[in-house]
Amino acid sequence: MSYRIEQKYFMDNYGILDLKKFLFSKSAEKIFNARKIKSLYFDNNKNQMYKDSIEGITPRKKIRVRSYPSEKNIKFYLEMKIASVEGRFKKRQQINEKNFIQLNEIGILDNQYGQCMPNVYVMYNREYFKIGPDRFTIDTDIQYQLYSDNVIREEFNSIIELKTSNFRNVDHLSKNFPFQKTRFSKYCNAVDKCFYKRV
Repeated sequence: MSYRIEQKYFMDNYGILDLKKFLFSKSAEKIFNARKIKSLYFDNNKNQMYKDSIEGITPRKKIRVRSYPSEKNIKFYLEMKIASVEGRFKKRQQINEKNFIQLNEIGILDNQYGQCMPNVYVMYNREYFKIGPDRFTIDTDIQYQLYSDNVIREEFNSIIELKTSNFRNVDHLSKNFPFQKTRFSKYCNAVDKCFYKRV
């Protein structure tokens, strides 16, 4: 199990131009082609994962099935993002379309949150960069959709994530990245917009 440090930066779409200028000034390497990501998040009937994330409670987790709709052969990945007192880590396993359909129908039984059913979709475009051992992702055109309806809710800002090994000093990232970090969760924003009509 490998822990990692993630820092998030929330900026308007105009700020993305400044960000890319900064990355290129640091000889950032593009490591993957940009692609669309679609994640279906699960939660229990009390939205407890959402509430734990908002309150910063540990241990907590998020459960989702991620896919890449723009790829020719769409694959599905069941992912659990876990935040513990020791750090953050992610579990991931590929599932087939039949498994995905079953999860939509019967949900996921989790040892911490109990029965979890499909809750909200989060969709966005992602670009991938790397500077040395540090990875940067830029998420734009973010959209949210309640699982039970077809209404699309727009996010008018973009999210930048910095990811590095837990063995490096996180201050290294903060000192060398001239943008304001924030605490942000696309899942929590999706629940806010879809259920509580705020943000």
